[in-house]
Amino acid sequence: MIRSLIRLLEILAPVADLLLRCWVAWVFLKSGINKYESMDTTLLLFQHEYSVPVLPPDIAAYVATAVELVFPVLLAIGLAGRFSAGVLFFFNIAAVISYPGLNPAGLQQHLLWGIMLLVPFLHGPGKLSIDHVFRLRAGI
Repeated sequence: MIRSLIRLLEILAPVADLLLRCWVAWVFLKSGINKYESMDTTLLLFQHEYSVPVLPPDIAAYVATAVELVFPVLLAIGLAGRFSAGVLFFFNIAAVISYPGLNPAGLQQHLLWGIMLLVPFLHGPGKLSIDHVFRLRAGI
């Protein structure tokens, strides 16, 4: 009975990996779509609300939009999964640092997303990913 339960969990694990990747990817992708669709507002927010270190506000706005449009898609399909999760993990940290007005509920959401991103970053995207297909073809 225990072996059957373990086998069932092993079958479900790749599905759980995929669902986790898609959930957190959707959060960032929606944000990127919102930024893109309202680029004038995005630029104003980066000039007046967000204090991104190192980058000028206009460049930071475009970089943030690009990151949130590209890397969630890569994460969801599991292409360069660890790298994509790592980029989004550090992007998430930068978002928290650069927005001093973040309330406790928002901070909790970013914490949850960070933990969710650590799973594919540390363990890889799982068996239901393009990375896994490439590894199988390479014999790794």
